[in-house]
Amino acid sequence: MQKKKIPLRKCTGCGEMKPKKELVRVVKTPDDRVLIDLTGRVNGRGAYICPNAECLKIARKSKRIEKSFQMQIPNEVYDKMEEELKNHE
Repeated sequence: MQKKKIPLRKCTGCGEMKPKKELVRVVKTPDDRVLIDLTGRVNGRGAYICPNAECLKIARKSKRIEKSFQMQIPNEVYDKMEEELKNHE
């Protein structure tokens, strides 16, 4: 019997490769909204981040999510994402 392959994704904050289920997906929807996708099923371009505020701060400071989505992300969106991560923990 073959072992099932576990999909890995890279955290945009710390840069570590982790199993997809351990990370939180950040999505850029087709109408250019950026939001946190806790279900992993929202339609759009995704980037992954560890479910802690520290990784989000690193990604925010280095603008890695902005580079991934090739767009500017307002501070209000980052603040909202930070709140959602705190509620998720």
